[in-house]
Amino acid sequence: MAALAWLLIPVAAAVAAALWGSWAARNRKAGDVSELAGYAKFREAMERSDSGAGSA
Repeated sequence: MAALAWLLIPVAAAVAAALWGSWAARNRKAGDVSELAGYAKFREAMERSDSGAGSA
């Protein structure tokens, strides 16, 4: 029975690793579109704040 317990530990670890690997490799729906939109907003905000810095 002890040998079966020692065999179950690596099998359970392999199953957990397979589940984690499939979760880590999943397709994310947000993708690059939202990141690029956020970057465009950031650039616009930096350009607006840059134009007002000379008058201070």
